Amino acid sequence: MRTDSGATAFLDKVTPDVFKTAFRNHPAGVAVITADACEGPVAFTATSVCSINVDPPLLAFSISDQSSSAPVIRRAETFVVHLLGAEQYDLAVLCATSGVDRFADASSWDRLPTGEPFYRSAQAWIRGRLNHRIGTKGAHILIIEALDARIASPNVSSETLPLVYHDRTWHHLTEASRISR
Repeated sequence: MRTDSGATAFLDKVTPDVFKTAFRNHPAGVAVITADACEGPVAFTATSVCSINVDPPLLAFSISDQSSSAPVIRRAETFVVHLLGAEQYDLAVLCATSGVDRFADASSWDRLPTGEPFYRSAQAWIRGRLNHRIGTKGAHILIIEALDARIASPNVSSETLPLVYHDRTWHHLTEASRISR
């Protein structure tokens, strides 16, 4: 089929493999989400975090029903979203690894006065309360209203390199990757 602009339009069914392949070339920032629904802390690595609104401050993330953290995340009312820099690569890998105790190293995490678990090393974290939950087949999307935040360094510099996930590989952005206009 040809469109008016001369571009070919493809109307093929999107299979899971086609969908995954399309998103492999879409880089995403890396975050770790923590929560505790009175059953002990859970954590998972997410590349689905996005800001939605600034007033009120809202963000969203998704979690697969396959995740071992999903049952607690579905019951939790508050969360800590850790936005990771390249220095927190080990934390991202830890929270993405199945079958490990993500809280075994007691020196790496603590609880906020409000009770949520958080990792001390994150370059920034945002504590928030559930605003809305959307269930889909195989996953849940959570919209969170931001309540508190901590930014390790208010001045983002070349020392604060973002951690990015692209094509099933971890990366960091540097000044050398900047596109000049």
